[in-house]
Amino acid sequence: MIRAAFPRAICSLGILSGLSASALLAQASPPADLDAYVSAALDSFATPGAAVAIVKDGQVVHAKGYGVRRLGEPAPVDSHTLFQIASNTKAFTTAALAMLVDEGKLAWDDPVTKHLPWFQLSDPYVTRELTVRDLLVHRSGLGLGAGDLLWYHSDYPRDSIVRRIRHARVASSFRSEFAYDNVLYVVAGEVIPAVTGLSWEDFIRQRIFVPLGMREARVTAKGVRPGDNSASAHARVEGRLTAVARDTFDATNAAGGVVAGVSDLAKWMLVQLDSGRVRGSTTGASSGPVPPLWSTERTAEMWSGQTIQPINELGPSLAGYRPMFLLYGLGWDLRDYRGRKLVTHTGGLDGMTSRTLLVPEARLGIVVLTNGESPLSTAVAWRVLDHYLGVPPTNWVARMAEFVRAREAEAREIERKAAGSRRRDSRPSLPLARYAARYSDQMYGDVTIVRQNGRLVLRFSHSPALTGDLEHWQYDTFVARWRQRNIPDAYVTFALGPDGSIETMKMAAVSPLADFSYDFQDLLFRPAQAADNRSEP
Repeated sequence: MIRAAFPRAICSLGILSGLSASALLAQASPPADLDAYVSAALDSFATPGAAVAIVKDGQVVHAKGYGVRRLGEPAPVDSHTLFQIASNTKAFTTAALAMLVDEGKLAWDDPVTKHLPWFQLSDPYVTRELTVRDLLVHRSGLGLGAGDLLWYHSDYPRDSIVRRIRHARVASSFRSEFAYDNVLYVVAGEVIPAVTGLSWEDFIRQRIFVPLGMREARVTAKGVRPGDNSASAHARVEGRLTAVARDTFDATNAAGGVVAGVSDLAKWMLVQLDSGRVRGSTTGASSGPVPPLWSTERTAEMWSGQTIQPINELGPSLAGYRPMFLLYGLGWDLRDYRGRKLVTHTGGLDGMTSRTLLVPEARLGIVVLTNGESPLSTAVAWRVLDHYLGVPPTNWVARMAEFVRAREAEAREIERKAAGSRRRDSRPSLPLARYAARYSDQMYGDVTIVRQNGRLVLRFSHSPALTGDLEHWQYDTFVARWRQRNIPDAYVTFALGPDGSIETMKMAAVSPLADFSYDFQDLLFRPAQAADNRSEP
């Protein structure tokens, strides 16, 4: 779940009101109560640890950790503690491409197939017309999170993921709707080696991390070693906060692979706010100043709206958070708050959520990293934002906690109604042994169902975490109770043909709160023999 948000409504959630430039620039110091505010937020959102950095007017004015790296252990979070920043990585990928645009090695509106001739989507027209820009702005016509199960908890290599996405079904017409996408950022990352001969990882490391002096940051979670100063991931599992397995994928690093602490991310925010310029030598070398990483023209492009995003209704508790406009740029969300343009993004993976927030007009940058699943990063960032805008502070922790409670209550009611309408006296149409077979989806590949100890067990062939016991729900629908319990349960429904044979198997998440990366609904499984007749080897 290289998420853009937690939940998406919270993180893309302002009102316009006039503020004088003097109020905007009135203070450089962080809020006096920031430490207490973050500590209270950790308690309110049951999050073990967080780290916060603030840059203002070209200086780092705050970089500090709070809480602990792992629940039940004493090691504290500090400004160097490594967190997975998930979709905040996307800005690194777009910056890398911007550098290549400056060098004349590509153009934003180059067809993708100019650099990756083998690339395909399901629609030949879209394949032909899709540009590098289109890879970055979530308007391809694919559905929300399309193809995420190709990488999420999966062992598929990168080339398999980017080739298999051609089987993803179209959800809307080309360039007509916003639908957040991770896999096309993986494709964007593959443009870099096609143009430079350097992998995405080597380019980011050599061309961004080294000149900025980001010595501790990693380009992949697999670069984090035992004993490193790193945060563990945490989530609520069956109502109890617990440490969960960290996602350690390599295949989708261009969409969400960076691991960093706030000390290094402060340097990243400074270069963003200074349009690619690196002030002073951060590398420790004596060879003189570092040349700009990219031009002011590229900054303007990355911070310009490309795709209109829908604005969600958030309820009365967050009325002051709702923007007047919401766009997606190149790797950044663009929105307003109290008359100011914000350049921001969020990130989320299992047990990790984060927020980066830039206010170019104020030369202000805020990053908040957490080792839990909550809107804590947004609540803290907005408290800091209010301080620097010189407006009366809002208790964003309380407001967002109220919003989360309301959403959770709505979800429980939906699940309660579903359970209430369940026909518990119904039976499967077939003996359990008849459901045990190999099934195949054209995009994902194979899953198997086997009968063990009198019950059915579902296993995704490339995703060991997606192993679940099937509990009969009603008729020919079962519920997959995944053995890795932080993965949300899913309905599994079989459709039979006139002769009683199984024709298809479909899936859908049980909870409306399930992250969009669990795109079970996009999969259509057929018994393997039928699927083999439809698919390539």
